Amino acid sequence: MLPSLSILIVEDGAADRMLLATIVARQGHRVLTAANGLEALALFEQERPQLVLMDALMPVMDGFEAARLIKQRAGDELVPIIFLTSLSEPRELVRCLDAGGDDFIAKPYDPVILQAKIQAMHRLRQLQATVLGQRDLIADHNRQLLGEQRAAKAIFDKVAHAGCLDAGNIRYRQSPQALFNGDVLLAAQAPAGQLFVLLGDFTGHGLPAAIGAMPLAETFYGMTAKGYASHHILREINAKLKLILPTEMFCCATFLDIHVREGVLRVWNGGLPDGYQLRLGGERVALTSKHLPLGVLEAKRFDDRFQILPLAQGDRLLLMSDGVLERRDQDGEPFGETRLQAILQANSDPARLFDEIEQALRAFHGSAADDLSLVEVNVTEEALPARLPGGFPLGARPLRPMDWSARFELRPDSLRSADPLPLMLPLFLQV
Repeated sequence: MLPSLSILIVEDGAADRMLLATIVARQGHRVLTAANGLEALALFEQERPQLVLMDALMPVMDGFEAARLIKQRAGDELVPIIFLTSLSEPRELVRCLDAGGDDFIAKPYDPVILQAKIQAMHRLRQLQATVLGQRDLIADHNRQLLGEQRAAKAIFDKVAHAGCLDAGNIRYRQSPQALFNGDVLLAAQAPAGQLFVLLGDFTGHGLPAAIGAMPLAETFYGMTAKGYASHHILREINAKLKLILPTEMFCCATFLDIHVREGVLRVWNGGLPDGYQLRLGGERVALTSKHLPLGVLEAKRFDDRFQILPLAQGDRLLLMSDGVLERRDQDGEPFGETRLQAILQANSDPARLFDEIEQALRAFHGSAADDLSLVEVNVTEEALPARLPGGFPLGARPLRPMDWSARFELRPDSLRSADPLPLMLPLFLQV
């Protein structure tokens, strides 16, 4: 059964107005009446009726103008307007709809047709109320989700950026597609003096792609602080990702083990685009992918062998995720390897190459088709942050002479099967 509605009847003819009001009232609705558009506007503001029956041609203000103003003042609320008209010209009927009318009924009024149209308009109101309710519910859920993501992002950043990404010799730009992204950049100085840098790119985008970055970062920073070698860290990260990631997810990564004092660069690239070592003499060495991504192979099949290259102070190391090459312009064309190689070939000053690639990406007027990361490491010993083995900057806590001694006996069998440094370092840190 149709519920009682509040209906405004706007008709300049007193007889027609009284007749229509009687029909509508007998159908069980509350009736409001007005003789012209101006009166209708005042009643609408005061009573907020749920439906309007509007005559088209009236003095003072016609129905077309009144309908437009009522629709404006109704805002998001649907207030259906049914035009009451004796017009028969198609243009005039179209004008009723263009003015904001939702339907029209011809004079003289048929009570059965009028009731059917009122019922149809009421169903539209119910449908719109449902849609608005769902919209508000979605908006509330979205606000809650964004709040949770921001809180999670703050926690993630504290874990992922716990190293030395703020060092003066490291530059990077990351352009994620969402609050969370699949690209992860980690850097930390090992107790023995090396600088470890890992750039990873998880499959997918957003929160699902970022989930694997937490255990990756914890393993990277935790094992680095304990003095583990880079290949041990890499092997542990692969085992952990293989265990926790679904089959379709993995992490393309490049791991740099930079030992400035020894003049050695060790590189492991599994699935990322070529990085580059830019040497002082102008030589450019590609750091190519020679391995499968992390999280794909079982531990016994995983290859943790690094490419070993000579390194000198003043060299620059450039890494990038595939978002650089896959960045697209307005026509959908990717930035591509050809454009990148043209920039590399035209570069005459390695110190400007990072800026030149950035400028080229901006000039490309592209939209990010993928999460994008670009990293440069300037190989200079002076720029590295001085840190204690536990990861604390020198000066962060007082250093006092301590009266203690320790004796360790490392036999050949032990040295052949395990690295002693991670076992001994926690004791030294504790003391």
